[in-house]
Amino acid sequence: MNGPRPNLINYSQDLTLIGTGRSAYVFKIKEKALALKVYFPQKEKIAVEEAMIYRKLQHIEYYPTLYDSGKNYIVIDYIEGHTLFQCLERGIFVPKKRFQEVSEALEMVKEVGLNPADIHLKNIILTSSHEVKVIDVARFMQQEQDNQWKDLERAYHQVYSKFYFPKKIPTFILNFISFIYKKRFLPKPIRVLLDPTE
Repeated sequence: MNGPRPNLINYSQDLTLIGTGRSAYVFKIKEKALALKVYFPQKEKIAVEEAMIYRKLQHIEYYPTLYDSGKNYIVIDYIEGHTLFQCLERGIFVPKKRFQEVSEALEMVKEVGLNPADIHLKNIILTSSHEVKVIDVARFMQQEQDNQWKDLERAYHQVYSKFYFPKKIPTFILNFISFIYKKRFLPKPIRVLLDPTE
């Protein structure tokens, strides 16, 4: 992020803060199944880009619907469920079919001329109705090739899916895996197993 993250001083009682990212604060709009993403002043360009990307993805069921946008915000579906990172924290098994659906969702992105990137475990949600949703699409316009999802798929099949591999992993271990993944200290696919933030 360019410059320090702005301090969040106050916000409407109609909102609940549900997340803080590299470029925005995310709120749930109370009594509605909507999320408001408000971008930091130095990241307003991303708001425009992400809204444009969501518009291109409106016909794809794996992505939230965009309802409104402005120079520094977007309003999308609030997705009820657990991120894949949370599934690992809580021991919720992620079936192979869900991983296949994420791959399908990313292929559909390519069909509309976008380049899926920044696909990590905190950007993929397994909903309460067992559907897959991909959120945080801001980097889908970048030109660089991002192989993170391929690495995660490999880790799923070679490590996670094995009967002897634990399905519940403490948060501090997940964060440590993230750290060493970013530093490239481990060989693939172990180093990519469950990186939550890259």
